[in-house]
Amino acid sequence: MNIALPDLAAMQRLGASIAEALRPGDVVALSGGLGAGKTTLARAIIAALGHGGEVPSPSFAIIETYDPPAVRLPLVHADFYRLDDPREVEELGLDDYRQGAALIAEWPEHAGGFGRESACLSIMLESAEMGRVAIVSPGPDWLGRLSWT
Repeated sequence: MNIALPDLAAMQRLGASIAEALRPGDVVALSGGLGAGKTTLARAIIAALGHGGEVPSPSFAIIETYDPPAVRLPLVHADFYRLDDPREVEELGLDDYRQGAALIAEWPEHAGGFGRESACLSIMLESAEMGRVAIVSPGPDWLGRLSWT
């Protein structure tokens, strides 16, 4: 399914919808080229979960965590762009971070992907004539949770 994102407000609305439905164990896998809006959408989700402060891009640290009460549920925000091999995810201890938390994964393909997980909401962001478009592929656990799935 395609969702038009003509402006920042549309991106924030999409982030709020995802945040409202997000549960521990979920993965939101954000793909797209450089500048496609992955971090912008991740920030919109994190803000909608209740985080009021700055949301740094995890490009350098690779993993940033957010815990209640700053957010509604434990959250891991990861940017796998700098990984050269998916096996590096194990070295990062991602499974430990994910215990009882939701995961927002930028550049998921660099980590081996998460699409095989039933609780994965895959979103490919692309440029469009008017802004961007989100190509959304919900895993089975997401079906019926969002008004547009």
